[in-house]
Amino acid sequence: KDMKKNMCVAVASGLVALFVLPTVVGAQKLVVVVRHAERADGGAGTATMTGTPADPPLSAAGEARAGRLAGMLAESGVTAIFVTEFRRTQDTAKPLAAKLGLTAHVTKAADTTALLERLKTAHGTDVVLVVGHSNTMPAIIKGLTGDTVTIPDSQYDDLFVLVPATRTMSRFKY
Repeated sequence: KDMKKNMCVAVASGLVALFVLPTVVGAQKLVVVVRHAERADGGAGTATMTGTPADPPLSAAGEARAGRLAGMLAESGVTAIFVTEFRRTQDTAKPLAAKLGLTAHVTKAADTTALLERLKTAHGTDVVLVVGHSNTMPAIIKGLTGDTVTIPDSQYDDLFVLVPATRTMSRFKY
C-alpha cells in the first residue's frame, strides 16, 4: 500500500514538474535584430571624399528611436548586445546598454559569419540584441532562421525577434 502511495506521489510530482516548472530543454534564446536608428547625414550611401563609408551620429529622430528601443527592451532579459564598428549602431544600442549596465560587443559589419558563429555558440539561452545595417540584417536573419527579408535604405522601424532553436521569426514596427 505504501509503495502504491509513493508511486502515485512520484507520478503526481512528475506531472506537476512537467506542466508547472520551466524546463531546460524548453529554453530557447531570442535574438532581437534591429537596424541602426536614423542617421544625421540623411541616409545610406553617403561616403567621404576618400571613398570610405561615412560614420555619422544619429539624428534627433534617431536618438528618440534609440530611446524607444531602450524602453521596449529594458525588461526583456537582454544579456548581450552586438553592434558594428560604425557609430550609428553603437549610438542606437547605447541607451539600452546604459540602462542594463552592459558593454556592447563590436563586430565588423562585413563579418556576418563570425557574428553568427558567436551567437550560435557563446550565448546559450541568452536574449541578445544585434544592431545592424539594412545590408547586413538580411544575412543575419537568414543565417539564424532561413527566412529572407529585405530592408529598404529608408526604413528604420523594423524589429525582428528570432528564435534560432525553432528557426522562427516575428517582425514588428517600433
